[in-house]
Amino acid sequence: MRWRSIDICPATGRFRLYTCLLLCSAVAFPFLSCQDGSQIDKNGTPVHSPQGSFRYDLDFLNRQDSVIVLQNSQGNGELIVSPRYQGKVFTSTAQGDSGTSFGWINYPAFAAAVDSHMNAYGGENRLWLGPEGGKYSLFFTRGKSMVYPNWKTPSPFDTEAWSVTSRNSRSVTMHKDMQISNYAGTSFSLAIDRSVTILDRGQIDSLLGIPMDTSINAVGYQTVNILTNTGAHEWTAGSGMPCIWMLDMFRPSPSAVIIIPFRRGVIRQDRSESGRIATTDYFGKIPPERFVVKDSAILYRADGNSRGKLGIYPPRAKPVAGSFDADNRVLTIILFDVDPGGKYLNQEWSIGKPPFSGDAVNAYNDGPLADGTKMGPFYELESVSPAAFLQPRQAQTHHHAVFHFIGSEKDLNTISRLVLGTSLGEIKKAFPG
Repeated sequence: MRWRSIDICPATGRFRLYTCLLLCSAVAFPFLSCQDGSQIDKNGTPVHSPQGSFRYDLDFLNRQDSVIVLQNSQGNGELIVSPRYQGKVFTSTAQGDSGTSFGWINYPAFAAAVDSHMNAYGGENRLWLGPEGGKYSLFFTRGKSMVYPNWKTPSPFDTEAWSVTSRNSRSVTMHKDMQISNYAGTSFSLAIDRSVTILDRGQIDSLLGIPMDTSINAVGYQTVNILTNTGAHEWTAGSGMPCIWMLDMFRPSPSAVIIIPFRRGVIRQDRSESGRIATTDYFGKIPPERFVVKDSAILYRADGNSRGKLGIYPPRAKPVAGSFDADNRVLTIILFDVDPGGKYLNQEWSIGKPPFSGDAVNAYNDGPLADGTKMGPFYELESVSPAAFLQPRQAQTHHHAVFHFIGSEKDLNTISRLVLGTSLGEIKKAFPG
């Protein structure tokens, strides 16, 4: 098979793809499993993995689905991909089966009745289609007010299984045909083709431009997500159109902070508020004590205790974001496509705003809903493609990659400064106490 390595074009902010030959071998699993999900060692003794470990999540998910495990050549980096659960990357590890499981998984959701709004199974990388709100919304029925009781995630990317079209020990490609409608009353026939490929350590370091440091454990993977218009009609401003929306769900902690780099000195041409750095009122105004605007990055608390979402306009957005969990010494980075001149769909729950006034990158922190309940808690890093103005049989591609590093704060600080432009010291000082 062949794998694609990603580089970033500084002029456009988009990934450049290079194709190389990759020899793949089958992954051998030197263990057996009990019916309760525990491992059996060579002496036949059950070995139970602690919650929070990759092995615990693998055992749990194996009871829900015939999941696919991808492993890098070093053996310490692993991913769990689920075709049954909408092609999600549920979680990953940088330290083998006994290592930390980075993704947020909502264990009770698998046994619960189907939810009419959203089935939050979790997953550290999933594909949705947008827009969520606005005049072209895919989540609200025509004529209905945009309030939570009327909000419904379309079943093709909420509950339906996807099919596997190819796989090996390093990569899997999945496919889903969809029929969905938007708030404007337009019906869409479309298809998604999604590939997930785990990266070796050398590829990670080369892609991010960081020095090799064997004292840091790392895992990284790239996703290539292709949206095709399979219908007979062109998608236009009159009909509306979808966009590709990637969402990464992680476990919060009291020390977790999201880092969203941005560009200074650009003016948004379709708003009078040209000096505003970010959208901070998706679900009501984010309290000012929960985010800090630095010279070239926004720092946002990711403790799962206050529901809020922020976004960066396309001309200001950089193709990178991340988070740092000081308590667990985990640095997470995402890379994604950004088109500074692209038309991005407004996703806010309102039809009164311009439809192409949306953000290119978002961050979400979970917290109590109006009734006091929580969906998680979790936090999310998100990237969005421009609106898909597609002719029949035409396709649009969005690339999104995820990396986790675990090690000493000193060593992680080097990566944070090089890739995110912010030191871990600055991040830790942003929210004292």
